[in-house]
Amino acid sequence: MAIISSKQNSEEPKDQTQKSRGVRERKNIPKASPKPEILQPVATAEEEGKQDESIRPQRLADYIGQKDLKGVLEIAIAASKGRGESLDHLLLYGPPGLGKTTMSLILATEMGVNCKITSAPALERPRDIVGLLVNLSPGDILFIDEIHRLARMTEELLYPAMEDFRLDITVGKGPTAKIRSIPLAKFTLVGATTRVGSLSSPLRDRFGLIQRLRFYEPDELTLIVLRTAEILKTEITEDGALEIARRSRGTPRIANRLLKRVRDYAQVKKYPQINQEVASEGLEVFNVDPKGLDWADRLMLTVMIEQFNGGPVGLEAVAAATGEDSMTIEEVYEPYLLQIGYLHRTPRGRVVTPAARKHLGYE
Repeated sequence: MAIISSKQNSEEPKDQTQKSRGVRERKNIPKASPKPEILQPVATAEEEGKQDESIRPQRLADYIGQKDLKGVLEIAIAASKGRGESLDHLLLYGPPGLGKTTMSLILATEMGVNCKITSAPALERPRDIVGLLVNLSPGDILFIDEIHRLARMTEELLYPAMEDFRLDITVGKGPTAKIRSIPLAKFTLVGATTRVGSLSSPLRDRFGLIQRLRFYEPDELTLIVLRTAEILKTEITEDGALEIARRSRGTPRIANRLLKRVRDYAQVKKYPQINQEVASEGLEVFNVDPKGLDWADRLMLTVMIEQFNGGPVGLEAVAAATGEDSMTIEEVYEPYLLQIGYLHRTPRGRVVTPAARKHLGYE
């Protein structure tokens, strides 16, 4: 029977032994850090941006517009601070770009707590929402954007978490399965949605506050443009800010976007400041007319007037004539045209109004 010794073979060349020792005696090479997860259900600190560079207001007093909403939240914040409790769960709904995410960050600042931001499509698996809820500290705010798109299992996990601040997790399968309850810190869930009707009743009824964000008036948008211009260190007059506000469709996000485009135009053309004339010229270059209509909006109305005599015309016919997808027309172009009274929906189809004809120069 052969005996294998654990000692080094004496016949092994010395240079090979020294070489192996040299490898062991080299300086310690730092281990590669673990690869960060590319997709995470919550925004990191770097992604949230630096406070100084952000154009979002940080305090409720700096938030422009939405007077009714601000009044309700001021009372809720004062009452919660007086009792030493966390805010009640809040549901914000309304068109995109009106400040739902900004309001959640303001609430966290006012309450002196952290705010974790995520979106419903990022919470694909139940363990994603479990990890977020378990790591929340007392009073923290969890903001879920587009909450109407939550998966069924994820939504059901939120029911006991919102009401009783606990997680009910099933351990095991079959007859040996057991339900384990994990206590959670008392937190505030802020949900944002553009389709409040798509939320299930059990989830919607668990929110203590349900508030709608409305479109902004031109004077409110003017103040927002002036404030953003100051942060961006851009010289602008009040009439220039008003001109941008008129074409912003009542939405702060669009107002800030148009301001940046006009700033680029003024910089390239060497204008010292943005006044009404410069703002008008710049927005015309980007095909935004005085009513806030862009090239695609005007194309759709023009096609309906010239090819279908203003309607009534079906959605599919408009889509075929303009080369646009019917869903894009219905969800992107039509809402604003309906809001300003340039388009009507009738049982027979879409109809262009006299106001739209006059704006486009057909009357």
